[in-house]
Amino acid sequence: MSKSTSVVKTGVGFGTVLAITISWSVNQSILWAIIHGIFSWFYVIYYMLVR
Repeated sequence: MSKSTSVVKTGVGFGTVLAITISWSVNQSILWAIIHGIFSWFYVIYYMLVR
């Protein structure tokens, strides 16, 4: 596995965890946390722009 592939997988994993954490702290809903986890970085960027 190349170094760039490892970095991308780590970034995707971190983005997912970050999106789920933000979603849970704001909404307290497992359904929204799952949906935001699927969209991961898109939700994180949206949250930063809106807040």
